[in-house]
This record gives sequence, C-alpha cells and structure tokens, in this order.
Amino acid sequence: MKHTEVKQQPPSLYLQVCFHNEEPRLPLHTSITLFLLSYCECKSFKVFLVFPKPASSQSLRSQLPESLDVSDMQLEDLPRLVRGCRLPAALDETGSLCRAGLAVVLRHIISKTLEADPSRNDVLALLGFKKTCLKACAEVSRWTRLCEIGIPSAVEEHLKNPSKPCEQVPLSIVTLERRLAEPVRVHNDDKIRRQKLQEQRQNERNESPGGNPDSESDSGQSPQACDGLELRAALAKLSVDPVPPVSTRESSEIRKVKTTALPPLEHVFAEGLYFTLTDVVLLPCVSQYLRSLQAHAASALQQLPHLLRWYCRVQEVPGVLRAAEACGIPLSVPRVPTSSLAATSAEDSPASLLDEEERQEMTTQPPFVGGPRPTMTKLQENGVEAVFAPHPCPAWTLPWDSLPAAINPAEGKMSNIRAVRKRQQLNNLVAMVTELARPGQTVVDFCSGTGHVGIVLAHTLPDCQVILIENKEESLVRAQSRGAELGLRNIGFIQANLDYFTGAFHVGVALHACGVATDMVMEHCIQAGAAFVISPCCYGFIQNAIKFSFPKSKRFQETLTYKEHMILCRFADQTAVQLPPERRLIGKQCMGLVDLDRSWAAETHGYSVRVMTMEPESCSPKNNMLVGRRRQKTGLDAEAGQLEAPVHN
Repeated sequence: MKHTEVKQQPPSLYLQVCFHNEEPRLPLHTSITLFLLSYCECKSFKVFLVFPKPASSQSLRSQLPESLDVSDMQLEDLPRLVRGCRLPAALDETGSLCRAGLAVVLRHIISKTLEADPSRNDVLALLGFKKTCLKACAEVSRWTRLCEIGIPSAVEEHLKNPSKPCEQVPLSIVTLERRLAEPVRVHNDDKIRRQKLQEQRQNERNESPGGNPDSESDSGQSPQACDGLELRAALAKLSVDPVPPVSTRESSEIRKVKTTALPPLEHVFAEGLYFTLTDVVLLPCVSQYLRSLQAHAASALQQLPHLLRWYCRVQEVPGVLRAAEACGIPLSVPRVPTSSLAATSAEDSPASLLDEEERQEMTTQPPFVGGPRPTMTKLQENGVEAVFAPHPCPAWTLPWDSLPAAINPAEGKMSNIRAVRKRQQLNNLVAMVTELARPGQTVVDFCSGTGHVGIVLAHTLPDCQVILIENKEESLVRAQSRGAELGLRNIGFIQANLDYFTGAFHVGVALHACGVATDMVMEHCIQAGAAFVISPCCYGFIQNAIKFSFPKSKRFQETLTYKEHMILCRFADQTAVQLPPERRLIGKQCMGLVDLDRSWAAETHGYSVRVMTMEPESCSPKNNMLVGRRRQKTGLDAEAGQLEAPVHN
C-alpha cells in the first residue's frame, strides 16, 4: 500500500456547551479547560464550542479568553473520530489522533504549551513529581476519579438547584476537605521540615516572655503564620519570587533533631506542597460552589475551613487571578473566622474521617490460606468445571512473509522468540475478528498499546474502520507513526479512558487486557451490542471495581465467596513455563473457571460466549480467548449473518 500524504490542519480543541433554562452555559469541564488555556497562555489550538442545538456563543463571551481563537460548532458537524468521544477532546494536525477526557486533554494542553515555550517552568510544575499528576485513569485511581469526575459532577448537580437547602455538603467536597486536613509528605521533605522547626522556635523566642498571651496555638502562631514556610517553598517551586525565598541553613541544634520529631508539613495545595494540575481542575469547581453557598447557605462554609484556606492560597499563585479574570471566574469569597481554621482535632483525624468507600478500598483482604483445590472441589461438587470450546481454525495464519515490514512485530525491539509468539497470538485474534466483522463495520482495538493488533486488522480488513484506544500517549503516538508509515487510511487513534469513548462499533478486541481491563472491555462491548474477542491477562490483579464485583455470574455467586474467587484469580496467574507441569495445569483450570464466570455473566445480556485456548498453547502463558456475540433474534438476522445494530450510548 502506497504512502498517502495526509493533509495537515491546525490542532483543534472541542469544548461542550450545555443549556440551562434554554440559555447556553459552559459546563465545568469546559470552564476548567479554558482556565488552563488562559493560565498557560496557550495559543496552539483552534477552539470550538460545541452546541447540541442551534445557538451562538455571544452570551458566553465574558467567559472566553480574548486571546483564544474560538468558533461555534454544532454537534452533528464534529469530525467522526471526535463524535465518538465525550468532550472535551483534542484532534491533532492529521485528524487521525483524538485525545478525549478532562485529564488527558489538560495534560495535552500542558505538553503543547511546553512544546511552544520550553522555558515555562511554572507550566511544567503543573505535572507534579515525576510528571504523574492525574495520569492514572479514573477507573483505577480514586484520586483522579474524585478530581476529574466526583467533584465536578457534585458541583454541577448542586448548581442545577442552588436555592434548595444545601447545608449538607456533598460527599466529594467533604472528602477533599478531609484530604486537605491531613499532613503531607513530599520528596526530600526533611530539609523543609527542619526549616519549619527552626522558624517555630525562633517565633517562640521572639514572643517570650512578653509575647502575645492570646496566641492561637501551642507554638504561639496562628495557622496562617504556621504555613508561611510551606507557601514560600511552594511558590519557589514555580520559579517565581513574590516573597523571600526559603532559608537554606539550619542551626546545629535543629540538625540534631530526629526526623520523627520534626513538625509535619501542612497542605498548601490539593496534592500537598506544590501547585499542580489538580488545583487547576478544582479551582473553577470550588469557586462556583463557594459562591453558591455564600448566597444560599453561608453557615455551611463553617464546615470547610481547610478548603477555604486552600482557596485563598491558590489565589496567591502568580497567573491565577489573571487567568480567572480572563475566563470570567470571580474568586472573592468571605474568609471564615480564624477560630474555625484551628488544627484538626483528634476525633477528626484522617483515620476517623474516611468515608465508607475509602474504608472498603483501604481494607486489606485476609491472607490467602492453602491452595486452590478446596475452591475447585467446591465448584466441581456444584457441577461447575472449566470447559474450553474447540478452536475453529487452529492452523490459520496471516501471510507474514508477504506483509509490510512495519506490521511485523519482529521490526520492534522484542527478541526473535517473543516476536514469533506475538505473531501466533495475532493469528488467533485476527482469525476470530475476520470471522465476526463485515465490510463497512467498525472494529475497536481496546488497550491497543503500540498497535500490534489494530494495525494488522486495518491492513487485513481494508473495508472496515479500525479504531485504536489507549490511555498511554507514548504508545499511541508510536502506533500512529506505524499506521502513517503504512499509509493506512481506515484507521483512527484515540487516547482516552474507556468511559470517554461512546462511539458505535461492531467488534471489540483486546490482547492481554490486564486484570479488570478485560471486564471493562467486555462491559463496553455489551453496552454497544458489539461482538468481542478478548485475551485476558494478569488474573491476580482482578478485584472489585466501581461498576462490577466478583464473582460476576449468579451461579458462581451462589457457590463462592469473594475471597474464594480471589483464590482462583491468584492461582490463575501461575502458568509460567518455568513452573512444574502440574502447577501450570492447575493454573490453566483456574484461568478457565475465572473466564467461565465472565462468560456466564455476559450470557445474561443475551450473548453467546466461547472460552477457548489460543493455538499453539505455547504462544503465551495467558492463552485463553473469550469470543462472544449477541444472539440473533430473528431468522432474517441469521440468514443475513449480520451482527445486530450497535446501541449508541
């Protein structure tokens, strides 16, 4: 296939507009994105406000930074790749790579800002330590879920009817308040803590014996004074100097103090000591929520002393007030009395403040006792045994010798032996997908990595549209580069968490989807009415998640407890070639039982599922494959041999 030049276009950013009482308004995810663009002074994007019905942005001009190139767009005019994603979304110059979801888009804005001006240390600092701020997806990170989904959703819900009694603070806001009350640890914080101790002792000496008798803490300092050093250290991190820099020398007396006796560091910003992307996400949300409380339930402000203090500190960061003003975000709110900002009492310690969800997530499971045999025997006594369907085409293979070099896994950095096994794995998945897919349909490669599966499918099925979805930017950019090298025109790339992809599709595929990723992909396919071909992996990482719990099927639930099911998952991971044959056989049976539970759960949604073994078995220690499709309901459907139309969510 000849390489075709792709027409370049300016990077585009698509932001949602919603309606309230027939008037257009900007939802919080849009306000947050605009605020970051203004803070970064990023002009790399052509910005589109996307309206669900005919309207214009004229009434929203006060909330749109003048420096941005902003245009209106109707929902039906979105590019096809963007139309299948939740907004906000960014489309690259080629129009083939879409980034969707709040955290992913915000991190991309930072990346484009630094690409245009590498000297912006204040923007680089937003990514936090090791550049991981909000990098973990919301499906697995409780903190990302709170900031990206929980708090914006709670504030949006509150703003729908702000005049109704609202003394009850939403749980997500309470969780943030409690988080801000906790002491923090940062990388190499010993030096800062010693400097804090030195300042505390110096203040005590200055105030004794004729000091202020009405001091508000044991050290004679108000909370505002206590956090002065933390705030100076935080602002210094941003390469700004609005206050004197932190002292770098301690007395010999201070250097002798044990680390355990040093004072803790208090939260300055949301993630601890430094201003990060998380603060950018929270500020527009908290601003609207606090203004609403001030107008309708001012007494509730007394429940949020740490949040109010954070709110005041954020406004001291250079650039924040400028960006807020450009986006029409007023940041004034009355401070609560100083007495309510006192240190958290013992009964309000972090341990006692955990909500029920946090308690459940932090509760460690009892240690596993014994092997899997009692659990397997219990299932067998109830008529449940692992059964593997025969492989329909065990000898089928792609014509590797005649395929372009960029498709062959051997062209990557993997060893020859691993490349052979990867080709064997691809043979199995591609064989099953070609059995299910029809010309004109859409195939989605979930958790696509660098595109081994999706690129082979796009080449093999030129009459199908293939979409690769991956959360790791580096992997997806590599996949896009491979697709461009091959000149593939029936392929698209989406960097997003699974929940942000909402497009219709007909077949979903995933090779070695780790842990609950297999269950997330299955759920997404079932919701779309799509067939699926999934090779599970990392059974030991399976655990209860937000949307599902284990065991999944009714029959397994009636037989096994959660702990017993986890025993199966743990031993399902013991299939490595270096293990004794008997142990590998038990591991294979446990894999089969875990996937049998998954298949039975899918069958309750009208699916027919086969659990089979990839050929040859030696292609991978994790060689199971789940192949499912919707049962056809009419004779006409069976005669046509077509998949049922997908449900667009």
